[in-house]
Amino acid sequence: MGNKKKEMEMDSCCGGDCHCESDGGCDCGSACSCDSGHKHCGKFILMLVGILALAGIVTVAILRDRIVNKQYRSVTVIGQGRIQYNPDIAILNLGVQVDKASTSEAALGQLNSNMTAIVKAVKEAGVADAEIQTQNYSLYPQYDYKDNISIVAGYNANQQVVIKVTSYDKDPEKLSRVISAASKAGANQVNSLNFDASNMNDLKQEAKLQAIADAKVRGAVLADAAGVELDDVTGWWENYVSPTPVYMDYAAKGGMGAGGETYSASVPAGEREVVIEMNITYSLK
Repeated sequence: MGNKKKEMEMDSCCGGDCHCESDGGCDCGSACSCDSGHKHCGKFILMLVGILALAGIVTVAILRDRIVNKQYRSVTVIGQGRIQYNPDIAILNLGVQVDKASTSEAALGQLNSNMTAIVKAVKEAGVADAEIQTQNYSLYPQYDYKDNISIVAGYNANQQVVIKVTSYDKDPEKLSRVISAASKAGANQVNSLNFDASNMNDLKQEAKLQAIADAKVRGAVLADAAGVELDDVTGWWENYVSPTPVYMDYAAKGGMGAGGETYSASVPAGEREVVIEMNITYSLK
């Protein structure tokens, strides 16, 4: 009975892996000991293994983050390229504004009549059909207020067209003839005038290469001043600085198209330039 009790105690201590011999000895194998001084050795070993495993996982995660998500030191340098050119294309935005026609039909009738005359006139001045495009067409009522009550005072109509005048470099006066012809035919608005070049893509490419070369020089100078060395290019982006359009104010020059008067335009383009900025990002050694 005593041996059985001792064996039960040993099984409880060592998880059932121990048993007592008839001579009172204890065989617990290498897994544990039923000696009172080492009763918790199995749990301690398991805890130690768990701590080591967790430390390994954390170490691997840190190394992976540094290898896969490597943080680069970098610097961005801006270079600029400027290419001068003489434009050979003029892009003109003009139109007709009809105010306070008695009916919507009357407003549209006057608008269409004027625009038909304008298109015919600019064609006679040397503009092709494909170079005339309608940009805006609108009809809307105009209201007046009397005694805090709004009433329809008439109808307004507007149409805008974009006209491309080619061969400007060979015949600069062509643009003046087109504007004068449109004015005489009934155009009472000229909103803007832009100058362009038929080889603009080539000019932009040349400006980009110039901007990259400028960025390289600037980057070398700045790196030397900062005491660092530039490494590989990690990225770049470009910014096209478009030229400012010419806005024309005919009211300040006596108006156009009123009372059969014509406006003799003088709009020299002069030399223009393409400006492109290149932002180059370098990693640092």
